[in-house]
Amino acid sequence: MASDTPDRADRVDRVDQALAAPAASRAPRRRDRHGRGMRGPMIPAALPAARTRAEAFDGHVLAAVERLEQRWGAELEGAEFAVEDVPPSDPAPWEDGTVALGRFFPAEAGQPSRVVVYRRPVEARALDEDDLADLVRDVVVEQVARLLHRDPEDVDRRYGQD
Repeated sequence: MASDTPDRADRVDRVDQALAAPAASRAPRRRDRHGRGMRGPMIPAALPAARTRAEAFDGHVLAAVERLEQRWGAELEGAEFAVEDVPPSDPAPWEDGTVALGRFFPAEAGQPSRVVVYRRPVEARALDEDDLADLVRDVVVEQVARLLHRDPEDVDRRYGQD
């Protein structure tokens, strides 16, 4: 038993030294609880894959609007563009009962004119990311054509082309 005493004293000294050391000098303890691996983001936020589908869709709408503003900037002055997930359950009287991909609301009672693109129905009809960008562009062009009282082909020559 006497031989156990020096080992125990050494262990107590090491524990005391570890407790006395400042926390900054010790490495933080990380645990792999239940075998789940390290926690945290899988992809750094700076990479494009870190964008959500909604953010990517907003980017497509913004690109389509910016393209149209280059040509129709003065006519689009004051118009608002928005993205909503799904259209309301009550269709407008002029809609034919199909799910709306976008909608134009004319200016009234001090409210500016507004173009709304519905994300989920558009995404459901797109085959891939390139098709999604083309479809978003066409929906925005159709609604801007209603705003300008013109044909979609007059608003954007690329309308309907893949």
